[in-house]
Amino acid sequence: MNYRHAYHAGNFADVVKHAVLARLVEYLKQKDKAFRVIDIHAGIGLYDLASVEAQKTGEWHDGIGRLLDAAIEPKALALLAPYLDAVRACNPQGGLSRYPGSPLIVRHLLRRQDRLSAIELHPDDAERLKTRFEGDFQVRVMQLDGWLALGAHLPPKEKRGLVLVDPPFEEQGEFARIVDGLIKAHRRWPGGLYALWYPVKDDDAVAVFRRDLAASGIAKILDIRFEARAPAPRLYGSGMVVVNPPFTLESELRDLLPTLHRLLAEEGKAQWALEWLAGEKPHTA
Repeated sequence: MNYRHAYHAGNFADVVKHAVLARLVEYLKQKDKAFRVIDIHAGIGLYDLASVEAQKTGEWHDGIGRLLDAAIEPKALALLAPYLDAVRACNPQGGLSRYPGSPLIVRHLLRRQDRLSAIELHPDDAERLKTRFEGDFQVRVMQLDGWLALGAHLPPKEKRGLVLVDPPFEEQGEFARIVDGLIKAHRRWPGGLYALWYPVKDDDAVAVFRRDLAASGIAKILDIRFEARAPAPRLYGSGMVVVNPPFTLESELRDLLPTLHRLLAEEGKAQWALEWLAGEKPHTA
C-alpha cells in the first residue's frame, strides 16, 4: 500500500500514533538529563488540510477533526493534552487548517536541552523540512535513507531517547525491512526506546510481522493495535510497536485507548488491543 503522509494527515491512524508518541516524549522528560528523538521517516513536518491531497481523501475529518474539540474524560484528556497542544500550536488562529507531522509534534514537546534528528529520504520533502527548521539549533534535518542513517547515529551522544519508525509503505517487503532494521539498531543501542508504526490492511502480512518480532530475540515489545472499522480490503486499522516501553505506558493506554476508540471508531465494528509480543518487564529510560 502507499501511505504518503499528505493524503492521510490527521486521520485516525495519525491520531493514535501521535498520541502514543507524545506519551513517550513526556516520559523521557521526567528526568532532567537530555535526550534525542531520531525520526527516520520525517516527511515534510506540517500538512495543509486544505491541500489537494488532504481534500482528496478527507480522512482528517474522521480523525483529528472528531477529537480536537470533543468532550473527553478528564483522565484521558490529561494524557492527550501534550499532543492536542501541539496540534493547536500549529493553528494559532483557531480552528483546524493544518496538522503537524511527527517532527513538529516532537519539537513542540522538547525542552531546551533535548534534540531532534529528522531524517527524510525524499529530496523535495527533506528540503521543505530543512526550510521549516532553518535556524533551529535543536533540530538537525538530514536527507538520507533512515535505516542506513541509524548505523551512524546510534547510540546518540545523549544516551537517552527514542527512535521513531514511520515508513510510507510504498515498497514491497516493508514489514521485513522494519524487523531487520530494528534488530540491527537494537544491537547498537539495546537500551533505547523504539516506536514502530504499521498499517493494518493485510492481516496475513501483519501476522507474519508480529510473529517475526516475537522471534527476534528482543525483549520487552509491546504491540498496540487500533481498528477504526470492520476488517476490509483497505486500511481499517493501525498498530504501534514499542520496544522498551516506559513502565507507565501500558496503564496510560488502558485509560486512553477506550476514549480514542469511542471517538474515532465505527461503533460495534472494530476493536483495540494491547499485547506483549516479548517480555513484560518494562525498561526505565
